Amino acid sequence: MYRRVNSGRFIGLTTFLIVVVMAVFTYVMYGMAKQVFVLSDVMLEMNQSIKSMNGAVVDMSNAVTEMNVTMASMATDIHSMSGNIASMDTTIGTMSGDISIMAQAMPEMNETMLGMSQSVGKMSYDLGLAAYAFSQPMSYMWGNVMPF
Repeated sequence: MYRRVNSGRFIGLTTFLIVVVMAVFTYVMYGMAKQVFVLSDVMLEMNQSIKSMNGAVVDMSNAVTEMNVTMASMATDIHSMSGNIASMDTTIGTMSGDISIMAQAMPEMNETMLGMSQSVGKMSYDLGLAAYAFSQPMSYMWGNVMPF
């Protein structure tokens, strides 16, 4: 039996099977190494993506901070504008009341202007007669309306 185990065929077959197992093991290890290499490339690309994403988040944070400052300023301006509009509303209300009073006084003012216009017309007529009397002093003797 000792000879059989140490026979040339058994040693050759055993060596061949060891070589086959080692070849399969090497092939499996090579495939795993390729996968590890691909995984490391993916991780490097992911690292670069995370770095650029971090930069984008920092820029976005700065933009949000600036937007917050702008919105605070805008809120102050809107509050001031609201006060100005309220003041303007009060002024317009006062002006509306004054216009109402003026509108109520307009008919009386129209009547007054009409009376004044009539008085000015009468006065100009009387001045015309007086001018005629002064320019022709003898005319009042022959039926002139003016007593002078």
